[in-house]
Amino acid sequence: MTRQRGLSVRLKLALSYAAFLMIAGALLLAVVYAFLLRYVPAEAMASEWTFFPGRTDLVRAFVPAAAWALLFLLVFALVGGWFLAGRMLAPLTRITSATRAAAAGSLSHRIRLDGKSDEFTELADSFDAMLAQLEAHVAQQQRFAANASHELRTPLAISQTLLDVARKDPDHDHDAVLGRLHSVNARAIELTEALLVLSRTEHGTFATEHVDLSLVAEEAAETLLPLAEKRGVAIETAGEAATTIGSPALISLLTTNLLHNAIVHNLPQGGSVTLTTSSATDAVAATNAAAGATAAAAAEAEAAATLVVENTGSPIGDDLLATLTEPFQRGEQRARSDHAGVGLGLAIVKSVVKAHGGSMQLAARDGGGLRVTVRLPLAVDAGSTDGI
Repeated sequence: MTRQRGLSVRLKLALSYAAFLMIAGALLLAVVYAFLLRYVPAEAMASEWTFFPGRTDLVRAFVPAAAWALLFLLVFALVGGWFLAGRMLAPLTRITSATRAAAAGSLSHRIRLDGKSDEFTELADSFDAMLAQLEAHVAQQQRFAANASHELRTPLAISQTLLDVARKDPDHDHDAVLGRLHSVNARAIELTEALLVLSRTEHGTFATEHVDLSLVAEEAAETLLPLAEKRGVAIETAGEAATTIGSPALISLLTTNLLHNAIVHNLPQGGSVTLTTSSATDAVAATNAAAGATAAAAAEAEAAATLVVENTGSPIGDDLLATLTEPFQRGEQRARSDHAGVGLGLAIVKSVVKAHGGSMQLAARDGGGLRVTVRLPLAVDAGSTDGI
């Protein structure tokens, strides 16, 4: 937006200081005249030994000196006000520079204004926090867009290759090509839907209501039972009602992704998956109490609806464990599986948990496999929501 150039704030403040000082000086002179000079006789009085000047004589002698004093105050106010305003507005200059740097694309710049808390430091701190969030958001978008474009390029390239082969070789088995294209297209659709889910959870655009994790776990187990039976994996659900507040669809997606991940990462045959839910009277509180935790820490641990998904499988190293929640990260077994997915399962779980204000912890099991613990805020009236 183009604006007409006006007076700077520094000059306006200096002129304001000067104007107020001149007004104060004029008022002081008016007070002197009103309360002192009016009691002096208008005419001078003289005797043989003394001389008493009159009001006219005093005014004639006082006015030039007062004028010079006011002129000095004017110059002093302008110069002093100019430097004082510059000192007061120095933080604003730093904030403006940071704003221009951010507008030019430098989101890593920070103001870091020193000093005690005031309006400028609060503004600077708020601006630094905003820049930090923007930088993290932009970095996440750039990294995610790069990974997504790389992943989408693969199925598109495969589809293009299959079509070229079918076009150049009329005798090629078209049914096999169509089947392969269908599989590749389904994978691309799955990836696109997963990206949309991540976008929804990151922006928090969903309605909330009471959700019982135990019921969601049972529904997920029923849904994925055919896949588990095909792979020879036993599913077991246990625990009590654990009611949280959130999106039923997203929490169901969270649970399904965790269970699907546990199944496809399991042993080739004969593995098992256990889903356990708990709430205010969970074992975590008992463990904390046994370990000597404070009452406040125990109460904090209790105030969570917990879902634990534990599966057998190959041993997981610490280096792989640290990357499992990153987008497009796949375990070795998953990459070889018919249900390989798109590498977004645990990334979606992490995003859904974060959007619901919860926490997620991954740990390698002794003997192989993975244990995922999800804690979501416990519904305040969970005790009266049985059957929800």
